[in-house]
Amino acid sequence: MTDRTRLHDLMELGQSPWLDNLRRGWITSGELAAWIDRGIRGLTSNPSIFQKAISAGTDYDEQFGDLVGSGASVTDAYWDLVTSDIEGALGLLRPVYDASDGLDGFVSVEVAPDLARDSAGTETAARNLHERIAEPNLYVKIPGTAEGIAPIRTMIAEGRSINVTLIFSLDRYAEVMEAYLSGLEQAEGDLSRISSVASFFISRVDTEVDRRLDAIGTDAALALRGTAAVAQAQMAYAHFQQAFAGPRWDALVARGARVQRPLWASTSTKNPAYPDTSYVDPLIGPDTVNTMPEETIDAVLDHGTVARTVDADPAAAHLTLRALADVGVDLDDVAAVLEDQGVAAFAKSFDELIDALGAKAVELGAG
Repeated sequence: MTDRTRLHDLMELGQSPWLDNLRRGWITSGELAAWIDRGIRGLTSNPSIFQKAISAGTDYDEQFGDLVGSGASVTDAYWDLVTSDIEGALGLLRPVYDASDGLDGFVSVEVAPDLARDSAGTETAARNLHERIAEPNLYVKIPGTAEGIAPIRTMIAEGRSINVTLIFSLDRYAEVMEAYLSGLEQAEGDLSRISSVASFFISRVDTEVDRRLDAIGTDAALALRGTAAVAQAQMAYAHFQQAFAGPRWDALVARGARVQRPLWASTSTKNPAYPDTSYVDPLIGPDTVNTMPEETIDAVLDHGTVARTVDADPAAAHLTLRALADVGVDLDDVAAVLEDQGVAAFAKSFDELIDALGAKAVELGAG
């Protein structure tokens, strides 16, 4: 066991630090186990992460060659590679799941990105992944698109744990929380093993809003650069506190329900002018998750400021969002643009990976 770190301090304040990356070498070398020892409590993946992991190096060549050599299609072989990595990570994080009574220790795998606008396809794919990887600490990721809301509700009603990803707006976040609550109400029996997080994307909001503020160019607009993402996330937390309180929620708690924790995603700092813990330090509080790439985790370990901040001043966050509207930033349009970009980016990564695996099959003499 390593010494206590700032990641353990985050847990004391109710925030779970998760790792936003996965590659096979981390599982086989002991590196992921070392991250867990330093205080990492869960892990998220996405098509872009797998594209980078599988395309780099030779870690996957032997298994991939065996799969396509035995007649598997490139796409089926991809899902076998992903399943192997997810199962390896699930095993390493299972002790965290058990010790936390199912609060943490989760590993997330995403449905195919070309299903983001396909409700029926998403529902089938999510169910299939849960049945294929039948571990209690698995999260299947469903995009928080309009088309994803119904599958989220259905999966929760079936007792399947879900990570809702690609949330960029407060309105969509409200729909996601409602899908979770109504899904729990439809579920049968004890609710204590149904878990969910709602992944609210952070840094990409500042990237797009700052671009618009620069285009507006007024002093009032430029003064707001770098403020939108944190303010919106802090308002999301206020909405979370309201949604998971009151008689409706109390009735679900009596059946064992757990809150759907807000998960802060996309928390690496894209603008080098901003501090490297810009999307960690101001978003710390109870019942939250922050999933970070390893560079951001290293920054937190080195110089992160650990204090309860996410709900320190919700009125100020509200005023920031109002000021953004006053200078001409339409956050609804920002969210629509970012959702489209996010869906497209994951689809592009998936397509590029399938193309690369097709070439690799030929290279390995198996295609």
